[in-house]
Amino acid sequence: VQLVESGGGLVQPGGSLRLSCAASGFTFSRVAMSWARQAPGKGLEWVTSIHSDGSTYYTDSIKGRFTISRDNAKNTVDLQMNSLKPEDTAVYYCAMGATGRGTRGQGTQVTVSS
Repeated sequence: VQLVESGGGLVQPGGSLRLSCAASGFTFSRVAMSWARQAPGKGLEWVTSIHSDGSTYYTDSIKGRFTISRDNAKNTVDLQMNSLKPEDTAVYYCAMGATGRGTRGQGTQVTVSS
């Protein structure tokens, strides 16, 4: 199993970023996928998940700002992040399963700062 995140960076408050996760080594279309994040000095926080049937779930703090999507033909899961806030600063991880605590990638840093 391999999960490789990309797309992180530095963005000003109110800006947007799109994270992408390339998955391999398992039957991607059959597995729920999620994004989790870890802010400095804090624990891992589940952010969002998308199930094999396309149903999506979001933590309250990002509802209406973030959108998760998947492409089963390309084995990718993306996270579109809009209206970013300083409190969204964290390392973002792509993970197998719906909880964000399954097998994860190496993470990508997102920093929201002016």
